[in-house]
Order: sequence, then structure tokens, then C-alpha cells
Amino acid sequence: MSLMGEPRSSSYILLHLAIVVAAALVRAGGAATNAAFACGAGSPAAGLPFCQRGQPIRARARDLVGQLTVAEKVALLVNTAAGVPRLGIPGYQWWSEALHGVSNAGPGVRFGGAFPGATSFPQVISSAASFNATLWELMGQVVSDEARAMYNGGQAGLTFWSPNVNIYRDPRWGRGQETPGEDPAVSARYAAAYVRGLQQANGGGSHARLKVAACCKHYTAYDLDNWKGVDRFHFNAKVSKQDLEDTYDVPFKACVVEGKVASVMCSYNQVNGVPSCADSNLLRHTVRGQWRLNGYIVSDCDSVGVFYSAQHYTSTPEDAVAYALKAGLDLDCGQFLAQHTESALKQGKVSEADVDAALTHTVAVQMRLGMFDGEPSQQPFGNLGPQHVCTQAHRNLALEAARQAMVLLKNDAGTLPLSPSHLRTVAVVGPNSDATVTMIGNYAGVPCAYTSPLQGIGGYVDTVHQVGCNNVACSGEQPIGAAVEAARRADAAIVVVGLDQSIESEGRDRVGLLLPGRQQELVSEVAKACRGPTVLVLMCGGPVDVSFAKDDPNIAVILWAGYPGQAGGTAIAEVIFGAHNPGGKLPVTWYPQEYVEKVTMTNMAMRADPSTGYPGRTYRFYDGPVVYSFGHGLSYTKFTHALADTPAQVSVQLDGLRAEPLFNASEPGRTVPVTHARCDGLSVPVHVDVTNAGDRDGSHTVLVYWRPPAADGAPSKQLVAFEKVHLAAGEQVRVLLGVDVCRDLTVADGDGIRRIPLGEHSLHVGDLTHTISLQAESLSR
Repeated sequence: MSLMGEPRSSSYILLHLAIVVAAALVRAGGAATNAAFACGAGSPAAGLPFCQRGQPIRARARDLVGQLTVAEKVALLVNTAAGVPRLGIPGYQWWSEALHGVSNAGPGVRFGGAFPGATSFPQVISSAASFNATLWELMGQVVSDEARAMYNGGQAGLTFWSPNVNIYRDPRWGRGQETPGEDPAVSARYAAAYVRGLQQANGGGSHARLKVAACCKHYTAYDLDNWKGVDRFHFNAKVSKQDLEDTYDVPFKACVVEGKVASVMCSYNQVNGVPSCADSNLLRHTVRGQWRLNGYIVSDCDSVGVFYSAQHYTSTPEDAVAYALKAGLDLDCGQFLAQHTESALKQGKVSEADVDAALTHTVAVQMRLGMFDGEPSQQPFGNLGPQHVCTQAHRNLALEAARQAMVLLKNDAGTLPLSPSHLRTVAVVGPNSDATVTMIGNYAGVPCAYTSPLQGIGGYVDTVHQVGCNNVACSGEQPIGAAVEAARRADAAIVVVGLDQSIESEGRDRVGLLLPGRQQELVSEVAKACRGPTVLVLMCGGPVDVSFAKDDPNIAVILWAGYPGQAGGTAIAEVIFGAHNPGGKLPVTWYPQEYVEKVTMTNMAMRADPSTGYPGRTYRFYDGPVVYSFGHGLSYTKFTHALADTPAQVSVQLDGLRAEPLFNASEPGRTVPVTHARCDGLSVPVHVDVTNAGDRDGSHTVLVYWRPPAADGAPSKQLVAFEKVHLAAGEQVRVLLGVDVCRDLTVADGDGIRRIPLGEHSLHVGDLTHTISLQAESLSR
């Protein structure tokens, strides 16, 4: 998805302006259109089959499409969909956003009046640090409450193009902040949990009713925006079948198969020479065919126009229409299909049946949302209104999410928590020390309220405030001296530095990983001058190389706050002063600057290549030096683990006739294609006894890593299960984690085929290792 305020082609800017103007015109007539909800009392179509609630959704959708003229059909293929007055159908704006709260980043949402704001949760990368799937689903539920309330009030749509579940492959990516991180398993679980929370589907199959319709984006291998002259509108991502299967596609598959998402968005980039939005293998064969998407496929904004005009993939606009519709695209964010589909029909490039198929998918989702059932107040969720937005319960959850997002990276000699009673004044310095908007990250709405770090810290101690840098760029003349002097007179210093959307954002990738400008100088000089402890707080989405601070004995503490949302300042202060015991863990590897100096962003390979010196990516395939590793995060207490009741051997049952020519099962290094195994119920139960051996209550994430036997392309290790638990001091709990053999203990081969390696597998929990032998057992039919 794209926002204004970044470098764009003139055609793209004109497109966006056209969308906004069209949406404004729809809203300007809102009193008229919103009063006449489709199929409501007095609707001219009330007696037609598509208005009969008791009929199957697909049958209703097909009937509606069959009632339309060609011109009316074409006008419904775009996000600013025209109304059909003769059938009592109002216009609709498909583009709304809800990445971490209802957002006005898209034209479908309008704040003001009875809805001045909405709850703003931490940016996704920060929420991912909680490793708490229950929290992710709860956040989705809150967002859907507020979204439905705003829809009922005529100030939002019901189709939200969130979440972003692309893999955070390269630490320089400006949009990595929007994602759940680098790990496919975490991203997959986040995707399914947040989608379930948003949609709260009621019923099964194609008839399942939806609270709102979520959308998983951007499919696929999209993780470069604008780096050293290479932009997403022209980039061809060269991806192996192996990496596509075990990395890039994993969260999207979970979105569709487990989360039952109502929509998937295709991306701007090409994948192996074919634009994602024109690739029938990706869209029609994989998303709708193999994964069985029950919903619609939408383009990123103007993607069809981009692959025609920027990538020159087709010679005519009509060919671009044909490629998109025949590949499985159902809805165009933009006006390209509205402008060129009728011409494509006249030229025989597409058939009316192609258009009908696309519209049936989109209309069916609208019907599952109740948009063809008349007045919303008479439907489920029709009671939601302004009183259900920014409630105290929602604000409390935003604060809890911010607490769980905090990752304590360094805490020398137990410096934290600080005792307020032992501090007369604390110097609060840094360009993000009094941040508000920065705390939200991108794709944000209007928060209910802000609590900045300075405000949060000021609730515990007397403060003296100096920014030290006037902005995060921190170049040229800066008031560093004033900040150093404030630290010299204080009992402790809290330095809040990092990044913001001027450094990392959509359309803006970083070149390096160091703190911008003179920020490092500010931190080091303040730490040198302060007579008490110095606490470094990093507010940023992407990782930064803070090796200087990690190695500096004057800097006792490093806390990653990410972009913690509207309650971020309170959460930061609670951690520093001990009201909350941090339990967050890094969802991405923090590399040293040297890593990005030898790795181009355009190399999509996950696996290392020793022949070229390519080091690989993420903790799964890179084993070089790091600043902080994936999964790192400290606590004020100590947790211990013990394994109990985990099997030492598991039999993989095979279809006898299909397995016969495969192998001699006793030979080492053999693998079994997942398609040859009987996978139902084939799971390894891992029981872990977790003890809080310290004197503080705290939360802990149990991480279960897998190391496979030797196999081509196998990761060095892979997270296969995780669970968040809260324990009182001295408490012990037993946690059951299920490891699915056919999903978690498999390796994708060079052809992208999942295989189960036979032999000795090891599972790792903390310092513990447990070995499991997987053996094949052939069964006759």
C-alpha cells in the first residue's frame, strides 16, 4: 500500500489524488447514500434474489452480478466503486487500513465529529516482540470493534487492507516496522491471530459472516521499497522455489488456510520476471487453488498500471487488463481497470465471464459483511457506536501491548529497575525523548491520546529535559552541550534516540544501520558526563547497530522500545522504574554495520553461498557476528526450563504403495515428501516445566528451536513453537507446545517440495536439548 508524502511518479500522485477526490465525493453525498443501505426497506431491489438473506452467499452474489450492465460491472472493479442507483446500491470505498488500529492512511476512514480518534496499538514489529498470540488476537478484536463502530457512523468501510505479513528479510527495509519480523513461524502465527481477531468469522465455509474483512499483503517476496536507485515499481525479485516455499509464502499461507482471511493483496514487484498481480501461478493456482482463498484478490495501488507503464510487461492497456483478470485479480486499487476493461472486452482480450468471476468474489465478501442486508443497526454489531471507541478497556490493552513490546537488551549489574526514591533529578534527553507521533509508526490513525517518554518518566521523578538533537537526523550544529550539562547535574540520565518516518518508511529504505548523524556522539557524551547510571532507550522500527553502547561501561542499560503506540511513554517509564518486568524478545536479528556493507538489498536468497561469500539472511541461515540475536531479551527475574514427557521416537506413516520406490528407510540422509506421509494428527508434544527462580513476578516466552539432520538447504536452526506464560516469583508451570511434523520438521528442497528428513532431530529450549528419532513406517492400503 502506498501513502502520500514520499517520492512518486507524477502518474502515481495523480492516481492517489483521483482516489481521494472520488472518495470525498462519495462521502459528500454520504447522507443520501448511507441512508439507503443496499437491500434496505424501500430498496428497488428488495424483492430480488440477491437481497434475500436466507439464500446462499454465492448464489446471491451471482444473482447481483447477473443484474448488472457491462458499464456497471466495470465501475465495480476498482476500489472507489460506483453505486448502482437503479438497484439501490450505494458507492463504496474499499480502501481502509487497520495495521495497528483504525487508520486514516486510506480514503475509506475519516476521523472527526463523533469519532475524533481510535486506539493506537504499538507498531507491528513491536507487538511481535511480545511473542503473544493471544494478545495479537485481542488487539484485532478491539480494532474491529472500533472499525464497525465507525462504519455504523458512516466514517469507515468494512474492508481493511491489513495486516502486512511480508518477511522482514533485510534490516534496511523501511517497511520492516509494519511486519511481525524475520521468522516465518512467528509471522504465520501473527497473521492468523490478528486476522481472526479482526474478522471474528461466524459460521463456516463460504457462508461465514464477517465483522470486518482483513487483507494479507503484499504477496509475495516484497521487501524492497527504494534503495540506491532500485524501487519497488521496477524491481524483479529473483527468488528460488525453495525460498518461496519455506520463507516468503509461509505467512500468506497461514493467513488463508488458518486465519481464513477474506482478501490477499498482490505486490508491485515482479517475481522471477512476472508481475505479482499478473501471475496466474501465484494468484489463481496458489492463493485461490491450493490454499482455497474464500474472498477476493486486490492489487496494490495502481499495480496493474505499474506493470503496464513502468515495467512495460504488456504492449497495450487492454493486454494488462487481460493478464490481471485471467491471473485471478478481482479488484484494482486505482482506476486502470475502470478505464480499460470495456475496451479489453470489445477487443476480445477478456470475456464478460472473466469480469463476472472477479465481481462475484468481491460482492460475496460484501454480503458476508452484511452490506446487502439493509440497515446496519438491525444486524450483528449494529449496536457499536462512538461509545465503543477509545474505551478505558481499549486504552488499557494498548498500554499492556506497549509493556509487552519492551525488549531489555542490556542491564549491567542489575542497574534496572531504578528506584525513584534514590533519585532527586533525572536528565531526559534525546530527539525522541518527548515523542508523540513518532511512537505510532506508519499507517497510523489519530490516537485516543499520547503519553510521551518525558511525560511517563515525569510521573516517577523530577526531570530536566534537553533534546540534545533537534531531530533524529541530528546533523550540523546541535544543542548537545546543553544535554551533556543537564546530565552532569542529574542523578541519572535517560537518553531516548533512534529513528522516525523521515529515516525509515514506505518508499524509504535505509543505507546503513548506525544511529543517524550525531546521535552516537550525544549518547556517549551524556553517558560520560552523568554521575549516575545512563539508560539508553531506542525508539525505532528497524534494528540499529549500537555496538558502541553495548561495549560502553558508562551505558548500563539499553532498552528497545520500538514504536510503542499511544501509551509508549507510560510503558517505557514502568520498565525503567520497575512497575513492569520486561519480557519482550527481538523478532529480528540486529546485525553490525559491516553486514549491510557487503550484502545488497536486491539479493533475495535466504541461504548462505560460501562460493561467493554471501553470508545468508536471518538467524536461520546466517551465523556471523550480530549485535543482538533474534529472540534476545532480558528480564528482572530468572527463568529455568526442564523437559518432561517428550517422546524420543516418532513414526511417520507412509502410504505403502506410494512409498515403495522411495528409498531404503535405513539409509542415512533420506527424506520423505510430505505428500507421501499421513500427516493428520502427526505431532510431537513438547512438555516444558518453566520455573520463575527469581524474586519478581514476570512473563516469559518459551522458544522451541529445531535443528534437523543433515539435509540440503536445511536451516541451521528454526523456531517451531513458542508460548508466553506469566509466573509469580517461585512459581512453576508446565507448558505444552505442539510441534507439527509435516509443517515444522520439514525442509523445502530445490524444487520447493516439502520433505521430512528421517533420522535424529534435536529440539532446543534454552540450554536444554532433546533428541527425537523420526522413522518411516510403510503401510499398505
